[in-house]
Amino acid sequence: MSDKAKNTGCPMNQPYDPSTEGARTDFSDQMSYGDYLALDAVLTAQHPLTDAQDELLFIIQHQTSELWMKLAIREITAARDAIREGRLQPAFKMLARVSRIFEQLNNAWDVLRTMTPSDYTTFRDALGPSSGFQSYQYRQIEFMLGNRNHAMLRPHAHRDDITEMLKGEQATPSLYDEALALLAREGIAVPDAVLSRDVSAPYEAHDEVIAAWHVVYSAPEKHWPLYELAEKLVDFEDYFRRWRFNHVTTVERVIGFKRGTGGTGGVSYLKKMLEVELFPELWRVRTTL
Repeated sequence: MSDKAKNTGCPMNQPYDPSTEGARTDFSDQMSYGDYLALDAVLTAQHPLTDAQDELLFIIQHQTSELWMKLAIREITAARDAIREGRLQPAFKMLARVSRIFEQLNNAWDVLRTMTPSDYTTFRDALGPSSGFQSYQYRQIEFMLGNRNHAMLRPHAHRDDITEMLKGEQATPSLYDEALALLAREGIAVPDAVLSRDVSAPYEAHDEVIAAWHVVYSAPEKHWPLYELAEKLVDFEDYFRRWRFNHVTTVERVIGFKRGTGGTGGVSYLKKMLEVELFPELWRVRTTL
């Protein structure tokens, strides 16, 4: 049988036409996939400043990270509200989602690490003083979690809207503040100095708070919702720490110990960030059990 004969008459050899099963193929007067996602705007938002092959990778890496951070902020906000209102089941789901978001952000470093030091030098000068250090969404996440360093407002001083947003976040109890307030409402002793503290100030660990979490961890069957909340927070910080660590190793791999484009010490600055504990007593209580 000739090839021509083989390709005629047999339905298995005909190109698949999804419209025969009802799939819409005319979007002249309907919203399409690209319309819904505003893909024209998204896919034209990358503006490399050089012809370097790796600059587009660098831009997409950071733009997608900012998109994931936008979602993380939404979920952390909702989780914090839910904890304040005593709705722990929804809060657990939101916190689990935030952990998965940071797992996604962690995986993204693997793609960026395909860029070598030689690749990066082909466009680094074009970045000027811009740096991930200046990400206001990352700063908002840090503030939401309790790492409230007032000096970190300075990189955003040129934008009144961002500065006001971050100051507003500093004046709002953090995710961890709400968790500790919930402990107190559930009858577990939390010192007044913690519950009535200036929430805009950086959080400092307290032995009495370690003791409060010890009560929960010593009898999880009695305090299961609080126990689960504690572990969800630990899960989140675990992923967050991994993200910071992978950031350090990626930067060291690509630029060594050069200063960052934004003027920070680069690797040395990022290593200092590794020392920051978001929920310190939840880690220290483990030694007491």
